[in-house]
Amino acid sequence: MGNPMEVKPITDAAFRKYGHLVDGLDVAGLLEKMKATPLPEDSTVYVASDPVLEGDSACEAITYSLFGGMPVQIGYCNGNNHKLNAVEYHRNSEINIPETDAVFIVGMQQDIEDDFTYDTSKMEAFYAPAGSVIELYATTLHYAPCNGKDGGFRVIVVLPKGTNTDIESREAATAEDRLLFARNKWLIAHEEAGLEGDGAFVGLKGENLCV
Repeated sequence: MGNPMEVKPITDAAFRKYGHLVDGLDVAGLLEKMKATPLPEDSTVYVASDPVLEGDSACEAITYSLFGGMPVQIGYCNGNNHKLNAVEYHRNSEINIPETDAVFIVGMQQDIEDDFTYDTSKMEAFYAPAGSVIELYATTLHYAPCNGKDGGFRVIVVLPKGTNTDIESREAATAEDRLLFARNKWLIAHEEAGLEGDGAFVGLKGENLCV
């Protein structure tokens, strides 16, 4: 394991190319509902769509203000994690709302090489306090959040409906098709993550970053 990354506050100007903080939305109900979701001690859990969260009054406001009225799903990613392991991107922004402090390791899709390898040394880490509403742009590489403090993290994840769900396997028509891991999810894994057996494209070069 290498040295832990430098972690900057998400208010740092360096974050502007990856996303921005959203003001004006009341997400208190969502944050309260998140306290009842599971928090694994030595792994992470991802749920793409949680009916309890989607039943909160904030869902309508998020749908309108952040996705222009397009159908969304509200789920979560919880657990204990300190490593990068992989990067993914979508064809749209992703909204993250930490219920606990969390750290996000991010990079830029534009830095992916022509052969779809990516050098992890180009990534940066940002600390987000609980209650932040964060938009990660479509071109921002990201994966599971990391612990912002001892005890793990809980992070609300909002995406267009159907994202990250199972997709049928087809013969590749474009080179990028090799990265398509789920609906609206293109993924590049690190060899240390052990995802190759699940069909992931292994193309991260350099250190499997840790915070």
